[in-house]
Amino acid sequence: MDNTAQRQELADFLRARRGQISPRDVGIEPGPRRRTPGLRREEVAHLSGVSMTWYTWLEQARDITVSRQVLDSLARALRLSTAEKRYMYTLADQQGVVRQEVADAPSGELQRLVDALNPNPTYLIGPSWDLLAWNAAEAGLIGDPARLPGPERNIIRLVFTDPETRGLLVDWRAQASGLLAQFRADAARNLGDPRFAQLSDELYDVSDEFRELWDEHRVADFGSARWKFDHPRLGRLTVDYVRLAALQSPGVKLFTCLPADTETEAKLPGLIDPDHRLDPVAAGATAGTLWS
Repeated sequence: MDNTAQRQELADFLRARRGQISPRDVGIEPGPRRRTPGLRREEVAHLSGVSMTWYTWLEQARDITVSRQVLDSLARALRLSTAEKRYMYTLADQQGVVRQEVADAPSGELQRLVDALNPNPTYLIGPSWDLLAWNAAEAGLIGDPARLPGPERNIIRLVFTDPETRGLLVDWRAQASGLLAQFRADAARNLGDPRFAQLSDELYDVSDEFRELWDEHRVADFGSARWKFDHPRLGRLTVDYVRLAALQSPGVKLFTCLPADTETEAKLPGLIDPDHRLDPVAAGATAGTLWS
């Protein structure tokens, strides 16, 4: 298997992480003539106990064998998080990663499950975060994805290119950055899937913010996530995201939103029924109209 792209991504990741660590964080006092904002290559090599030549080759994406012991040392020197370590180990695996094939449409049972979770917004995504299915509440929250051509029904693409989706997110930058860190981790677990490269290349060209965040090489696993939305008709919605894996469909994940407070719980039925009567105290202020 040709792992050139895999080696290049590892090299880019190491350079990015090296540049984000202050010398003082690892006990190095920077001199007055220092121009490098992060660590130098020779400093990472010294801290991890590897030769300068070998580490340079690693950042040059050369085809060299990397042991788990050396990776552990690099992880400590670069102060990698658990998700970042897993990401680096995946990229350094010379055996590569087997791509999981995913059906274009979910099974009837999965679609029924998604629908049964109304009025909690719920959707299914494939490995590259393409939307495979959604319920009426999700359509009422973000606008019906069916209005978009198939290739544009992608969570990352919507967050970075769709003004309506952006307007929903109360803290757009923090939420977008967190999503992109998870997307990068999934990209490493699905090396060889051209959809990841297609999406990242496209968004890198059209979005300055995507380009900036992508170049930071942040990596994260999914954790408990509380999101706040400013819905154009229902006002503030605060939800906790839950993620489940669909074992009968490898690579498919189910996301559902649970109301984080009683006000949101009272409003969620309004995502499905615009005529749903809201308790004025529980609902709070609302404004605008939902797009079609």
